[in-house]
Order: sequence, then structure tokens, then C-alpha cells
Amino acid sequence: MGLFQKFKEGLKKTQAKLVHEIKRIVSGSPKLTATSMEELEAALLGADFGMKMTLQILGVVKGAYEIQGRAGVDILEVARREVELAMAAGSSPLTKIEGGVTVVSIVGVNGTGKTTTCAKMAHFSKGNGQIPMIAACDTFRAAAVEQINLWGQRLQVPVISGAYGADPASVAHDAVSAALARKVDYLFVDTAGRLHTKSNLMKELQKVHRVINKVLPGAPHEVLLVLDASTGMNALNQAREFHKAVQLTGLVITKLDGTSKGGMVVAIQNELGLPVKFLGLGEQPDDLQAFDPKQFAAAIFPES
Repeated sequence: MGLFQKFKEGLKKTQAKLVHEIKRIVSGSPKLTATSMEELEAALLGADFGMKMTLQILGVVKGAYEIQGRAGVDILEVARREVELAMAAGSSPLTKIEGGVTVVSIVGVNGTGKTTTCAKMAHFSKGNGQIPMIAACDTFRAAAVEQINLWGQRLQVPVISGAYGADPASVAHDAVSAALARKVDYLFVDTAGRLHTKSNLMKELQKVHRVINKVLPGAPHEVLLVLDASTGMNALNQAREFHKAVQLTGLVITKLDGTSKGGMVVAIQNELGLPVKFLGLGEQPDDLQAFDPKQFAAAIFPES
């Protein structure tokens, strides 16, 4: 399956609901009335595009109607272009430290898919010809170490882990040392899920990052927050609090294939100014894809 097809499949629920609503609004109103504008606003907000992006799209649509009339305006095309431009402006690929180890810390609340994402990112880098390693720093969830080790075996990626209940900062220390010794390209650090409201757990995460930085100054080079798309705009509070605590560098949005609220990707990047680095579009290792603004926008707002 090609990359665009993966985006299209993964965002099918968002696209189906949104396109159906927009076409219904357009076909029911030969002119752009206050009512049709309200309905269009409700459709975009219902897909969790957020107020900023919604008003931006509505403003461009209204301006185009005033100049061209309905016959010359394709609302899906307008929305596609505005979303692509907004997302491209803040887009950036995963950092790579030339000639050295790039450390990527994966953080987030429980249940967002951090451990699976960590494994899939290792698989992604391996597919690009790089040498990955995983640090199993979630030592508090009973099955986490076992889960990441099974992923490592399945994907043939080395995993540095400690015993259940071990100090995660100590595991991180050993993992960075091993990554440097083995000259890997990427070390993906799987951290424990923690509620953004628990300051003691956030301090522990800060400690893990301090230890990593002592072993390898400048690391972690990326701190990626994993967000579950099905939580919609509720994910925004998580992102704000994590960003305050550990200075995030980007976002990974998972479970997009299971929600009709794919617009939250746009809203959260707009709100926080953080680039979306990857999207989780399914269960398989290949279903984690590097974010592409053009293909993302085209998958939600297809050509009519």
C-alpha cells in the first residue's frame, strides 16, 4: 500500500463524516447564508479542527464566495489548501544527529500507545537503513518490559532493559552508554505512562532526561508526546502540561484510524506550535507514518 493510500485509509472515518456534512450543506444552500456558515462551522468543529483553523477556512470560503459566487468555489479544495499550508508551516522531520546517537524520548499518559509507538519508530528508522536501539524505561507497568522486549525480538531491534521496578533513570543511563558503545543511529526511550497532573511523576521524567543529558550532552534530542486521537481536543490539556514539564519537540498522534476527529491533529499543532512528527494509522509496524502535510490534507478533504 502506498503512503497516500495509508493516509487515506487511516483517516477514512474523519473524511467520510466531514465530506458528507460539507456536501449536504453546499447542496442544500445555493447561497452562502448565515445558516449554512453556522452549519459549516459546526461540521469543522465537530471534527475537532479547533476554532482558529475553522475560522480561517470559513474566512477564505466567504471571501471566495463574494468574489466568485458559489459556482466558482470548491469548499473541499479551500479547506484542503488551508490545512496543508497551516500544517506545512510548522512541519519538521525527526531530528538526526550526524555521526552520533540521536536519543528520542517517548512520553505521554497511560494508554496512548507509547510502547507500541516506540517499537514502530525503531522499525521505521530501520526501514530507512539506520541502526535503532530501544531503552525499556517503563519499569512500573508489569507487562511493559516484556512487551517491548517481544517487540524487539519481532523487529530484530536490541532492547536495553532492567528488572521490573528498577530505577528508570538507571536503565536510561545504561541504554545511552550501550547506544554510544554500539554506535547506533537512534535510541528510542520508552518511558512510563504518567498523568500530566501528577507532579512527582513529572519530576521523575525530568530526572530521566537529566541522566540522559549527563551521559550524552544535548540529549534527548527529541521529546515526543504520544496522543490518542480518539480523545480529541481533551489531548490539548495533556500536551500543555507535558510541554511545561519537559519541553516537548513534537507530537505523535496514534489511533487516527479509529476516530472521526482527525482535525485535532491540526488544532493541537496550531495551539502549541509543536510539529506533528508521526501519525499512527493502524496496528501493524508499517502503520506508523512520518507526517506529510499535503497527503494529510488530501486524505481528509479529497478532490471532488
